[in-house]
Amino acid sequence: MKFVTKRIHAFLDYPVAIALIALPFLLELGKTNSLALWISVITGIAAFILTLLTDHHLGVLRVLSYKLHLTVDFIVGLLFVIVPFLFSFQGIDAYYYWINGITVLLVVSAHKPQSSIS
Repeated sequence: MKFVTKRIHAFLDYPVAIALIALPFLLELGKTNSLALWISVITGIAAFILTLLTDHHLGVLRVLSYKLHLTVDFIVGLLFVIVPFLFSFQGIDAYYYWINGITVLLVVSAHKPQSSIS
């Protein structure tokens, strides 16, 4: 079932980027490994910049294609699922990445292909 349009995705991007920056502090991530905090913060900053540069109606400079944006999102989703295993995250540190990674992969997989009118 493909229901996430380019427009819906654009509206999700900025709040998700801000959440990736703020939530690690609010949830006190990093107790098993300080990377649990900083990977999310750095990813959030990168996601914010990616969104500013993406060619969609909420992009500011619109120099990167939406297809590239979706590809980056997919790669980030995969990495978020793998990161807890790579760095031995435990508890909330691991769950945070698994939940976010799976959510990103679900959103990307539910992306509705663009029509020629957009």
